[in-house]
Amino acid sequence: MFGYVRPVLEKLSPEEQDRFQSVYCGLCHALGQEYGPWARLILNYDFTFLALVLMEGEECTASFRCPCKRFCWKTRVEDAPALRLAADDSVILTYWKLRDEVSDRSFWRGLGYRALAFLMRPAYRKAAARQPRFAETTETRLAELREMERSCIPSIDRPADAFASILAAAVSSVEDAARRRILEQMLYHLGRWIYLVDALDDLKEDAASGAYNPLICRFSLRDGALDDDSRARLIATLDHSVNLITSAYLLAERSVWSGVLENIIYFGLPGVGRLVLDGKWNRSETRRCSGAAQEKERMEFRA
Repeated sequence: MFGYVRPVLEKLSPEEQDRFQSVYCGLCHALGQEYGPWARLILNYDFTFLALVLMEGEECTASFRCPCKRFCWKTRVEDAPALRLAADDSVILTYWKLRDEVSDRSFWRGLGYRALAFLMRPAYRKAAARQPRFAETTETRLAELREMERSCIPSIDRPADAFASILAAAVSSVEDAARRRILEQMLYHLGRWIYLVDALDDLKEDAASGAYNPLICRFSLRDGALDDDSRARLIATLDHSVNLITSAYLLAERSVWSGVLENIIYFGLPGVGRLVLDGKWNRSETRRCSGAAQEKERMEFRA
């Protein structure tokens, strides 16, 4: 979907790298097992993070030959409820994002998205039956977001809130009330951060095409360029979101997954934010910045 929520691998121990990879591969397997091989195409880092925060302890793992990596041997987390929930939510959000793309385009330009949404409909129905509250929230909040975009409201908070509420609803099925509130706060502020970073990433493209972008409307930008004042304000609000994610995370109980989660929150998010802000981000690249380079980016971003 977005792919901004990822760890800095060089700052993880070998054991923690293996843990992260096992969850990533486990989510890929869960998508394929529950929804068919095509569903592996919607695998992304953001929902891997969701699976990580839902993990409660050590999970069973299994070795397998990866069909996507020349059948090399890998290890994946096997049959975890967190993976099934993340797979369900991945399908639901992807489906409604496709429907959103259809509504934003003319018939012919939206034909490809229309076809993909049609092909995904059986999988969506299955996922929505499992996660009805998340499906309902996603549909409602994306409709609200679409109306805001059509009205070109000069606010970054209202559309960011609409998207953030979707991610917060991803853990609505967690039974423990205290844990659910912590996770909702983490994911709400993560959703807000993702929405604003994505708007920043699309800034120049949206300015050229005339598409809605909350940053353009809020800061009255021309040519998709941030001036020093708007840049400082945006850094402050992104920093604030990361700080609130951290505050909520510190209330959660530690687990074997804490090292990976802390790496993503403390290093991954600020590092990606800085790369996007400086126009150096390329989500299609699998290459990571070195640990030292991204630590420098993180410190500069927070300065």
